[in-house]
Amino acid sequence: MPTTTTPAEEHQERWHTIVDDPLLSELPYKVETNRRGQIVLSPHKNHHSRQQKLILKRLDSLLQSGEAFPEWALATSEGVKVPDVIWASDSRLDEMEETGDPATLAPELCVEIMSESNDWEEMDEKRRLYREAGAEEVWVVEADGSVRFFGDDELDRSELALDFPSSM
Repeated sequence: MPTTTTPAEEHQERWHTIVDDPLLSELPYKVETNRRGQIVLSPHKNHHSRQQKLILKRLDSLLQSGEAFPEWALATSEGVKVPDVIWASDSRLDEMEETGDPATLAPELCVEIMSESNDWEEMDEKRRLYREAGAEEVWVVEADGSVRFFGDDELDRSELALDFPSSM
């Protein structure tokens, strides 16, 4: 009997080809794929890394029985995306790991930090993809440090991390 794979599972397979390629293993960029499986590279900047660290520390201090991580790969219906920061409960981490690497189930929270190479069209697409994969909230940190919180719609504040500030 033939088996069918989902688009996310197809992107998982493509991702393994990419990460197993020795020529690509030392790239100094954040690597994602688009819906065609093509590689998308984003250069790292120090300011971006600093914001990631601040978010990680705050999430770990505010939320219990879970953990924040930088750059966790998620196989979505339109390629492998790598949120800048995620937070997942202990039980969700177990569920995510069961779906493979990269995970096809999103954590409860995905955070994207805007840079010069991003625009709101890209952020809206990533928000949609993360929510489709199961994220409860998606945050977007703008260039000025303001944090926008999204569930089904934009929120005044996070419902997962009530005391997270709206500005970095």
